[in-house]
Amino acid sequence: MFDDNTAAWLDGAPPDTPAPALAKDLEVDIAIIGGGFTGVSAAYHLSRRNPKLGIALLEAKQLANGASGRNGGLILNGITVKDQDPDLLAREHAITRAAIDEIEAIIREHSLDVRFARTGCLHVSTSPEAADHAEAHCAELVKRGLPLQFLRGKALAAKVKLQYGHGAIFDPTEGMIAGVDLIRALRPVLVAQGVQIFESTHVTKIREGATIELTTPRGTVRAKSIVLATSGYTPRLGYFKRGLLPVISHVIATEPVPPDLLAKLGLTNVAGFFDDSPRLAYCCVTPDRRVLFGGGSTAAYGYRFNNATTCETSIEDAGARALHRSLLQFLPELGDVKLGRRWSGPLDLTLVRHCAIGVMGRNDNIYYGVGYSGHGITLANLAGRVIADLHAGDHDRWKDVAFYQRRPSGIPPEPLRWLGYHLYTKLTGKSPWKRV
Repeated sequence: MFDDNTAAWLDGAPPDTPAPALAKDLEVDIAIIGGGFTGVSAAYHLSRRNPKLGIALLEAKQLANGASGRNGGLILNGITVKDQDPDLLAREHAITRAAIDEIEAIIREHSLDVRFARTGCLHVSTSPEAADHAEAHCAELVKRGLPLQFLRGKALAAKVKLQYGHGAIFDPTEGMIAGVDLIRALRPVLVAQGVQIFESTHVTKIREGATIELTTPRGTVRAKSIVLATSGYTPRLGYFKRGLLPVISHVIATEPVPPDLLAKLGLTNVAGFFDDSPRLAYCCVTPDRRVLFGGGSTAAYGYRFNNATTCETSIEDAGARALHRSLLQFLPELGDVKLGRRWSGPLDLTLVRHCAIGVMGRNDNIYYGVGYSGHGITLANLAGRVIADLHAGDHDRWKDVAFYQRRPSGIPPEPLRWLGYHLYTKLTGKSPWKRV
């Protein structure tokens, strides 16, 4: 029986036997802290690139316990969100599309049992003005070779019958993935490549130096380099305290929807959709026919004082009801379908709303991939490739990408952080929708 904070992705996920906790001192070349997308991807690419490296992956709980196993499932293109220069966005689209290609290639090469559908996503405009802008913007990107299509009116309704939306860009190269499947399926691949995995191994202290020492409850790890793959938990280790804002994101999923209703709504035509509202709404359909939904209102997110990253949830609480109302604005025909899951997970936001990947420290031996700001499925998996390149000294291909060597900063300390979050939420978080 699942509890109220269990992600729907665990339904149908491949079986998994957790690795034992570290119970002795250990010396390795690289210690990776965090068993989500970033950590697993870094372990995969580092060990594949240099099989002689001694690599240990340390996870405080269980692989995919955090955002990588609790997300909205959409695997999307793009890096920056504020810069609308078409040439830059075309290049960023090529980088992330190649990253999705690589994920697909890894699944195929190792015959991984992963729920994955690359059937495209809709970027929905929530006003006529936004739709006009999106159409013109889409035309500029198409000129630069991107395989996009702008839909509105009957053309949009023929794709997906959304009650709310004035137009949408369709990107056929995007899709849906069950992150917990990918991470669990890669476990034996990592082990075969020589990676040591330790779960239930909480790193409590980091002492920097030419050799870095990691303190855990039952052993000390000494490593020539470390990888911070800790997402919203990173400030607890003393890094980016003023650069990352851990925000709790809430998600719901319906009970399985009848196949004929999914087909009638056009939800079998795409992997999912998301909009352009301040509290971005997103939706996908899981392989077991659940409609998964997050965002859409201030109730979909929360910030707890002093970087708290856990939250009690219930399928019947006010947050779940708010999420359900937002879902029905788009798809009112789902009104008779009951909710089946409601869960939460931590995001790590940055002021610029995109990630930071690089290497730092007096000895240039602390690698990091953080700050995905809710767009982490593609970017966190890409981070593993980037970190492997940086570790090998191959910096050139990433030097002019927005995330390269960025150090997240600019977020004030408590209590200003808590006050600032709630003031910003009050000023920007009103939904443009009418109530159902």
